[in-house]
Amino acid sequence: MRKIIHLDMDAFFASVEERDNPALVGKPVIVGSPPGTRGVVSTCNYIARKYGVHSAMSSAEAYRRCPSAVFIKPHFAKYKDASDKVHAIMAEYTDKIEFVSLDEGYMDVTGSEFVFGAAEDIAKTIQRRVFETVRLTCSVGVGYSMMSAKCASEEKKPRGFFVIRSPREFAELMKNRPVGELYGIGKKTAERLNSIGIRTVGQLAAASDERLYMFKNTAHEMRLHAEGIDNREVMPNAAPKSIGRETTFLTDMDSHKPSDRQTLYDTLYMLADDVSFRLYRKGLWCKTVTLKLKFADMKSITRAYSGGCVRSREKLYSAAKSLFDGETINKNVRLIGISTTNLTDTKCEQLSFMPQSAEDMQKEVLSDTVMRLKNDFGRGAIKTAKELAVIKKYGGAKDEEEEK
Repeated sequence: MRKIIHLDMDAFFASVEERDNPALVGKPVIVGSPPGTRGVVSTCNYIARKYGVHSAMSSAEAYRRCPSAVFIKPHFAKYKDASDKVHAIMAEYTDKIEFVSLDEGYMDVTGSEFVFGAAEDIAKTIQRRVFETVRLTCSVGVGYSMMSAKCASEEKKPRGFFVIRSPREFAELMKNRPVGELYGIGKKTAERLNSIGIRTVGQLAAASDERLYMFKNTAHEMRLHAEGIDNREVMPNAAPKSIGRETTFLTDMDSHKPSDRQTLYDTLYMLADDVSFRLYRKGLWCKTVTLKLKFADMKSITRAYSGGCVRSREKLYSAAKSLFDGETINKNVRLIGISTTNLTDTKCEQLSFMPQSAEDMQKEVLSDTVMRLKNDFGRGAIKTAKELAVIKKYGGAKDEEEEK
């Protein structure tokens, strides 16, 4: 029987903020846009959750429910750094790892047991090492499948540890729980099941084909899951097909207003810096740079350049700025983003719209040197004068990473 571990960091973003600022411990902490804006909650700690606050809730509603909460703008570089350290610990025990997000991943340790001991011991060791090394807590579950391992990790949160050894144990644990708690069943499906009298996982497991006729091809799989059967394999993450970042402004930007246009340029520069760093860390270059704009009326456009390979901050910024300047914009800008596609791990000729002069080559070498130092010593270890100037002005925006 397979041995799968599911690791889930506890209130990850909020926990990183508490770790770095102990004064926050014991207070309701909400990571996301501040109240009074149109932003949403990214995550919150367990104290805030007691007030009914949850991810994707509007910041205004979160403040209404918990006015004493401390609102903190997301610091994605810190979260990525902590995530990388957790991932590195996991990778010491198996190469069969599937990372679902920054704070969650599956491990197939079936073969690792001969080297590192029982799956339960591996899970406990990883949990302890994450706390000692990263100074954050996580919940781990051990199961015979991906579904059972995830269910186990959710059983004793936070800092939980739980084991589900067989489909029989899974079915017994879940039989009286709402059918919506079962993997693969969303809100709409749960409502349809409830409408035909199926409210618990046990009832779903016992349902006949005739009773589940309306679900057609998915009926068999749902019933298998209710019986504790899940044959999915842990799939090691493939190289990303795209890397990007975008920012939603708290107030719309008027590109015809000089101060707002400069803010748009400054934002593009910081986005280019982040995308360049992530390309560097993965040893990748891109052949296509895409600019994304979303306007006040919620309509979006994308514009792209394709050519040779690029990853330096300066080249990414130059490409995105050229695309922006070449666009006639008659509406206020709500969101701006840069994404890179057609990724390759082999360096090639530079993008044709950016000729490679001797000065360009020097700038690229300098950019790679800066990225190497940031990678070795942390994102905040070194900043250029341009970065410092932009950071001083930059703020009040919600960043979203995109990596597919």
